Amino acid sequence: MQNSEALSLTAALLAVAGELTQRIHEGVEARGFEGRPAYGFAFTRLAPDGATVTELATHLGVTKQAASQLVDELVRKGYVERRPHPGDARARLIVLTERGWACTRAAEEAAAEVVRGWGELLGESEVRVLREQLLRIAPYGPIRPIW
Repeated sequence: MQNSEALSLTAALLAVAGELTQRIHEGVEARGFEGRPAYGFAFTRLAPDGATVTELATHLGVTKQAASQLVDELVRKGYVERRPHPGDARARLIVLTERGWACTRAAEEAAAEVVRGWGELLGESEVRVLREQLLRIAPYGPIRPIW
């Protein structure tokens, strides 16, 4: 692949990722939830069993202090709660509340709408092929923004 083709491909992937993030965020807001895209990146780590602030910080690629501030914000908005950690008396487990789970479902619905649009544009079979190919090259690990 030529350098210009590689640059074109990377630009397209980044543009799609940015657009997808924005459209999911807009869909979540349209369903009555407030926040910012960082919430969704945190929710991917907190679901299904919760996480400590330290684990969330690692997942997001931020400092423990930044993760703690995000958790404070999520608690104030009713998306998460702190619970005693079952395996470490010194730690607190951050878990999604029912409102947090509802917000997560809203994000899933918004994402499905975007993908349906891709299906209308490309065809369902092409979207399946795209999914399979991206899964082959996608790195394993946290889904997080580049801060």
